[in-house]
Amino acid sequence: MRTGYGSEVWKDSCVEFFAEPKPGAGYFNFEFNCGGAFLCNHIIDPTRTADSFKSFTRLPESVMRPVQVRTTLPRIVDPEIAGPVEWCLQFYFPLAVFEPFVGPLGDLTGATWRGNFFKCAEDTSHPHWAAWSPVAELNFHLPRCFGEIRFE
Repeated sequence: MRTGYGSEVWKDSCVEFFAEPKPGAGYFNFEFNCGGAFLCNHIIDPTRTADSFKSFTRLPESVMRPVQVRTTLPRIVDPEIAGPVEWCLQFYFPLAVFEPFVGPLGDLTGATWRGNFFKCAEDTSHPHWAAWSPVAELNFHLPRCFGEIRFE
């Protein structure tokens, strides 16, 4: 199980949040494993390359320090829980994390972003993938498939 910031958390039991705050300014992908380890990228061009994406920036750990993560499972789950298990994860991030990449966001009341929520587990005894807003293929990095997220 991965434990460090920026590690390949999508290979563990993982939840992901992709958010596009402003059209044409790229999107952010937050990925969290069940123990709370996570990563965050700002992706401008999600075209796949041999080892990543055509144009992206991994947000540095120093920028991500204000992000708070709470999960119902321990930081390390070893051995793997092979049977059915329910777990919950909550996270908080300040909007200031986004603003160096997309500009000021202001009051979100009434705003609409595009985004998606995912559940996945690649290197587990039960690999699986699921999306809140349906995707056209087994690839979560498809902004054209993002749904609308409306703020009250």
